[in-house]
Amino acid sequence: MIHQLSSEAVNHQLRSIHAAWQLTGDSISRSFQFDNFVQAFSFMTAVAILAEKLNHHPNWQNVYNQVTITLSTHDAGGLTSLDFQLASQIDVLVP
Repeated sequence: MIHQLSSEAVNHQLRSIHAAWQLTGDSISRSFQFDNFVQAFSFMTAVAILAEKLNHHPNWQNVYNQVTITLSTHDAGGLTSLDFQLASQIDVLVP
């Protein structure tokens, strides 16, 4: 079982991902904007493949060309290393 990170560990991990990720309570989130819906949906498809490989799935919202992703590990009751691992992989898709 994966365990929730301490506040200190969360703050350390935040420095390892893109500055656009925002800490809100027990989750991190980031919004992405694309030129059109097809680009946004293609991005979501790429994220879905990453998430499935990690068996760690995001909460997200898509409105036309904007995608907002929120990461938290519900089973652990907060942020874990999986959230930051997935965020890092997402960052590679859209720096």
